Amino acid sequence: MNVPRQVSVGVLADGGLPEQVITTIAGELPEIFAARVDGRTRWRVEHEVVQLPLDEDGEIPMRTLSRRHRQDRGWDLLVLVTDLPRRAGTDPVVAGVDAEHGVAMISLPALGAVLVRRRARALLVRVVRQLMSRRLGSDGDRDRRGTVAWLREALAPTRRMPGERQSSATRLALVGLRGRLRLLAGMVRDNRPWRLVPHLAGATAAAAGTAAYGIITSSFWKLADALSPLRLAAIAVVTVLVMTVWLTGYNHLWERPSEAVERRKALLYNVSTATTLAIGVACMYAILYVLALLAAAVLIDSGYFAQALGHPVDAGSYLSVVWLCSSVGIVAGALGSSLEDEETVRNATYGRRERERQERNRSRRESPDVP
Repeated sequence: MNVPRQVSVGVLADGGLPEQVITTIAGELPEIFAARVDGRTRWRVEHEVVQLPLDEDGEIPMRTLSRRHRQDRGWDLLVLVTDLPRRAGTDPVVAGVDAEHGVAMISLPALGAVLVRRRARALLVRVVRQLMSRRLGSDGDRDRRGTVAWLREALAPTRRMPGERQSSATRLALVGLRGRLRLLAGMVRDNRPWRLVPHLAGATAAAAGTAAYGIITSSFWKLADALSPLRLAAIAVVTVLVMTVWLTGYNHLWERPSEAVERRKALLYNVSTATTLAIGVACMYAILYVLALLAAAVLIDSGYFAQALGHPVDAGSYLSVVWLCSSVGIVAGALGSSLEDEETVRNATYGRRERERQERNRSRRESPDVP
């Protein structure tokens, strides 16, 4: 067995979250590879941030990039890190490894919304170990840390699956409900729903104006005082759902492919879109509530407030009024969102890779003869 004295690993990362993750952990990787892949090898890791290209099928051409970059840069192995969700049929894929061509790819959305750096670090070790399996003469998917690590890996929502026929490529796929929920969480995180608020200027203005009107209107005070906390909570949930549905339908964000296979694939994207919008609207609601509460504390005199309601008031009375006004404001915000450009909403809702996927799908629908 001829163990190489030095192995150079190149990591190409998409911009955005992949860039943030790889930039953070790149300095640790040589020591980690020495400890968990092979200690007799001197490891060198270089990383670059690039926009990974897509082929005509919307996939990243692993082998083409491997031939180009490994030869040009003198890398022994190449790992691609992307925020593009990947699938094998209908199964979400965490990583793909082609040991014959010395290249692997990691899809960050499949790592979920939390502990992304730790999971990415562990997955980098796993794919590099598989890429080195031929040189080391070992099972590339076996962790040398023992039974505890093996058990942790066995309980993870992933399974190893072969690639295409007559190919040395393998894939690590997410399985079961837990795996799909992890992918959904990662896709929503990549969309960064909190960006929705500053992009919806018209909706925010309409919501704030309506809430402000309610704060200074005694009929809103009396109605809020008559409603129980449970009913106010239900109203808040319904208004968030109403604005979510409105944004989805008005901006044509719900995908309706005609083929059965594509419909199954589109389901996860649609759920991701709805969840992203719901979280974004919830963020808008929370901001509106805080601002309305401050306005109510300044504008509503407690004596006049008690006189209007016919009984003494406390902090709960103010909270109820603001709660109702914020809910009504969100409904007005849904109407105000009609003033926004559809592309603005898409840019605020989706990550770059998701927008590229949607643009490709639209082009195919508009030009069926284009591959």
